Amino acid sequence: MDTLALIEKLNATEYTPRRGAQYPDSELGMGLKQIAALFKAEVGLEIACVDVGGWDTHVAQGGGAGAMAELLRDVGASLAAFYADVRADSSKLSIVVMSEFGRRVQENGGLGTDHGHGSVMWLLGGGIRGGRVHGAWNGLQPEALFEGIDLAVTTDYRDVLGEILLKRLGNANLDAVFPNHRVTMRGVTR
Repeated sequence: MDTLALIEKLNATEYTPRRGAQYPDSELGMGLKQIAALFKAEVGLEIACVDVGGWDTHVAQGGGAGAMAELLRDVGASLAAFYADVRADSSKLSIVVMSEFGRRVQENGGLGTDHGHGSVMWLLGGGIRGGRVHGAWNGLQPEALFEGIDLAVTTDYRDVLGEILLKRLGNANLDAVFPNHRVTMRGVTR
């Protein structure tokens, strides 16, 4: 009950980030600001998730400018603000950015991309072996693509999340978390 009372008192709109971190006024920016407030209030937060929509860019996706570029700018600015805000305690954090689906390699007739097979995960924070690509990159040649049109999946997301659960959170019960999948350690954590 004390924790619930503390959470009720926390107000992300009145929360003052450290180091002058400027969170974007966006769904992701506000979500990460709320997580930072909870994290620094030491309420026992172990896992948090921010789900951000708008990535279904079938039409007018753009390149360096356009819908996709704006979404990526928000992700970059939001993560930069969050990391600046919690940097003093960043060894306690592991941040995973992932998508539920990939995008096709080729542009469609609506100047966007359709749902694809392979995707990307970004990891940062404490305990992460950063500064490198951990998966295999097979290239964009048609013979390297899944069914000749999509990036191939080279690393199962459950392996990455499973390694973080085991090595960062101490949860060894991976069979219960990922039934019917044997987690392979990929070396993404220290």
